[in-house]
Amino acid sequence: MITLAFPWALLLLPLPFLWLLLPPHRERVPALRFPFFRRIVETAGSWPGEGAVVLSRSRLQMGTAIIIWPLLVLALARPERLGEAVELDKSARDVILAIDISGSMDAKDFVAPDGTKKQRLEGVRGVVDDFIAGRDGDRMALVVFGSKAYVQAPLTEDLQTISELLNQTDVGIAGPHTALGDAIGLAIRTFEASNIDQRLLILLSDGTDTASRMSPVNAAEIARDRNIEIYTIGVGDPNAAGENRVDLATLQDIARRTGGQYFFAEDEKGLRQVYDRIDQLAPRKVETLSYRPRQALAYLPLAAATLIGTLAIAWLALGSARKGRA
Repeated sequence: MITLAFPWALLLLPLPFLWLLLPPHRERVPALRFPFFRRIVETAGSWPGEGAVVLSRSRLQMGTAIIIWPLLVLALARPERLGEAVELDKSARDVILAIDISGSMDAKDFVAPDGTKKQRLEGVRGVVDDFIAGRDGDRMALVVFGSKAYVQAPLTEDLQTISELLNQTDVGIAGPHTALGDAIGLAIRTFEASNIDQRLLILLSDGTDTASRMSPVNAAEIARDRNIEIYTIGVGDPNAAGENRVDLATLQDIARRTGGQYFFAEDEKGLRQVYDRIDQLAPRKVETLSYRPRQALAYLPLAAATLIGTLAIAWLALGSARKGRA
């Protein structure tokens, strides 16, 4: 399908016809006046012509102009060929995973489906890998935290890299303590690079906040003001002592303040059910963008006008050279 980007340019087509309505160009030139001019002319055997001279155009010149002008106007109108419609799926929501890798995640009390016990972080990795694989098309980021919080991977659609970085993360590399509030604050700053309104933070922790510079509740208030929804997941032992005790009340409060959901998983099966539930509550959101590729064709009338004009000039020059030799 051929369309014109600037169809209004076709209004210029009748412009040359206005030339016919304009009066001839007049120019005064100096001259000498002889009182006996007529006798000089008769003696010379010639007769004077008209005082005004109007240059004439050949048929070739007129025909060339008639052809070239519409071609130039057509090029100015920018003809384009429209291709078939192309649809692209763009993520309509950004997701950040915040995973606790403090020292308590090294405890080997996470029960696998076969009944064996494994390290908490190892059990979390397997479930999170499956969750990431099911978010194909979403943009995700990975934040890990212990005594400090770090961005392991910024927002990206390369989910394979997210999984690989999580699998390379070991317990304790961010410190032995739990900085829950700082992890939420870092996630908020990471979301600042996003221009998407739908923002989801999935926060998994097995301990009590003991190392944050900002309390988790205050961080949750800021997240709510930034339209960030937080889903919290508690793993571990709520009856443990000290920092190893998962603070379920704080996780519940964080989710409630941001309009999110709170979950608790005692084993790998329960954690898998939690992520399945998150998939149901927060299904993948996409925005479909459609466009039709355009191929510019203005060069075709321009090339035709140039070729015709060049041939006409060459023919006129050849004719003038022949007359000169004659």
